[in-house]
Amino acid sequence: MFTLREEVFNKALQLSPLDQADLIENLLANFEFSSRKTIDDLWSADAENRIDAFERGAITSISAR
Repeated sequence: MFTLREEVFNKALQLSPLDQADLIENLLANFEFSSRKTIDDLWSADAENRIDAFERGAITSISAR
């Protein structure tokens, strides 16, 4: 007989990759990481800096294809 954890895991494997990622993000959001806000702020600042650099022509993009 499967435990609840095994049942949930097996059901999660049936989800699309996008839904799996969403589920993971929601599960992680329920943890209380003292540094999570700091990490999120750093990633946000990095993304904004990259967008700004792209918009002013300091960096260019390369197609993934």
